[in-house]
Amino acid sequence: MRVQIGNQTVELHQGDITLEGVDAIVNAANSRLAGGGGVDGAIHRRGGPAVMAETDAKYPDGCPTGSAVISIGGNLPARYVIHAVGPVWSGGGRGEAELLAGAYRRSLELAVEHDCRAIAFPALSTGAYRYPMDRAARVALSTAIDFLKKNRKPELVRFVLFDAGAYGAFAAALEELT
Repeated sequence: MRVQIGNQTVELHQGDITLEGVDAIVNAANSRLAGGGGVDGAIHRRGGPAVMAETDAKYPDGCPTGSAVISIGGNLPARYVIHAVGPVWSGGGRGEAELLAGAYRRSLELAVEHDCRAIAFPALSTGAYRYPMDRAARVALSTAIDFLKKNRKPELVRFVLFDAGAYGAFAAALEELT
């Protein structure tokens, strides 16, 4: 699924984010940038030790929830990995939506600051952090659309969803928002 926001494109794909040939892929990182399971583990496995070595050196204190930092892509097809830290779902009353939007927004800012024309996101916080997929999709897409309307960059924002359920939630949210 694909929609135009001005001259920019928002796309939904189902697949493996580590295979995306874009300028930057976004990692669903933890605040220690320590590597883990899910998307994080897959990115570190495919990217190789250079990704972790750079995050350890550049960000020894990690990254706060609701923000993001950038590193090299290592062995990935992408030039960069943007490590975004989304919130753990606690029922929605602890600022989770604002923190999730912040992680997406900072990722987009980093992409623009590093002249990335295309960026690929996973569904941040929806795995081990248990953020409800439908709510996460609305936050992710509305943040991306608002950013594109204001900044007119990057050219392509792709959401790479791991399974049909995630894709369906994002497709429904994208239809609703556009």
